Amino acid sequence: MNEKRRAGRLKKFFLGVFFSAAFSLSAQITEIKDTFYHVVSDGGGADAAVVLRDLELRFRAYNRIFGFDPAVLGTPLKVRTFVDKADYDAYVRARTGGVQDGAVYMHYGRKENRELAIHRGSPGEAAALAHQSFVQFLRAFVDHPPAWMLEGFAVFFSSLRFVPEADALDYTENLAWLEQVKGLGNDAPSPEVILRAGGRDVPRHFQPLAWSVVSFFLNYAVPDADAPTHDAGLNYGRNIYSRILTEIFMILDPAAPAQVNTEAVMRRIGLRTDMETLRRDYRAYLAGRKTFAELIRDGRAAYARKDAAAAELGFREAGDLNPGHYAPSYYLGLLAYERGDYGAAEEFYRAAQEYGADPGLVNFARGLNAAAAGRTSDAGRFLEDAARASPSRFGRRAGDVMRRLTGE
Repeated sequence: MNEKRRAGRLKKFFLGVFFSAAFSLSAQITEIKDTFYHVVSDGGGADAAVVLRDLELRFRAYNRIFGFDPAVLGTPLKVRTFVDKADYDAYVRARTGGVQDGAVYMHYGRKENRELAIHRGSPGEAAALAHQSFVQFLRAFVDHPPAWMLEGFAVFFSSLRFVPEADALDYTENLAWLEQVKGLGNDAPSPEVILRAGGRDVPRHFQPLAWSVVSFFLNYAVPDADAPTHDAGLNYGRNIYSRILTEIFMILDPAAPAQVNTEAVMRRIGLRTDMETLRRDYRAYLAGRKTFAELIRDGRAAYARKDAAAAELGFREAGDLNPGHYAPSYYLGLLAYERGDYGAAEEFYRAAQEYGADPGLVNFARGLNAAAAGRTSDAGRFLEDAARASPSRFGRRAGDVMRRLTGE
């Protein structure tokens, strides 16, 4: 069996060497380096520079939390980019035996063979790069980190996006799995189980659970009036758990097996707090983070009791959490309409319509808003659209409003 594995590895190695040689003869290669990365690209110098800048900024963002010493890297991290899908697939397949959409980090025992491959412009590039670039970063410093750390932080950073026009990263914490984690209820494993998970011994829904532990460590707010404020996201606040996390990063063994690092992590946590306290605080943190559905529910409840300020806060937070959903914009439009800000209401209603709101509902709202603003012609057009989209719900109501507008 060992001989077969060795033969298979040699075959992959020679295929990789052969393909690299063939590739270098058929494509124009650009190489560019900076502090932390060495990019080899077939997409030209300008594209290579964009990739390099993106990754350099990501590295710095990651390391603001981890605080590793970059000097231990020795040489910049290797990155290979491809414009053509066939070239990317062949390159990755020759080294791994398979293909992964968008980007893949290939980790080997020999550091000089480790490499991040990226298929530029592919549909899966953004999501895969966000995940795989973090994996490359962490495993450059720790060969075998605890599973929760690798997966949890990869999810935590998954919404990190490079904006070339601003030469900066854009970040909003990814809370897409918050609802799933909270939905587990009493079936959710304890944070201790998540922290000890590894190999095949991982609970179901491990990625979202790992993210929840990372988010808790970074963002937990000490329930004390004198405690420092904190921000969810990259500029996390100071608290006992973020301090524990900093200590954890310092004691990780770069060459140890994952299980050894996991046990070291658990011992370090035990020096700072007990598991019952950690479980209590973790549950309290999750209960305090609102899902999109909860924010909409709370906003509607506040709207029903005429608490406009609380309703607006809930809808705006929901919009921040899920910017592409129509509901926050629609409800913010209702609030703007009720306070007489018809211009703002129109903008919110238009956004809701662009995000896919019910055409009858949103056009009826736009019609009432335009009528209140004195834009009679626009009001008639919107009301007709509402009646056409949903005759049973808005046909008669739209007709009544239009008759009042025209005095018929």
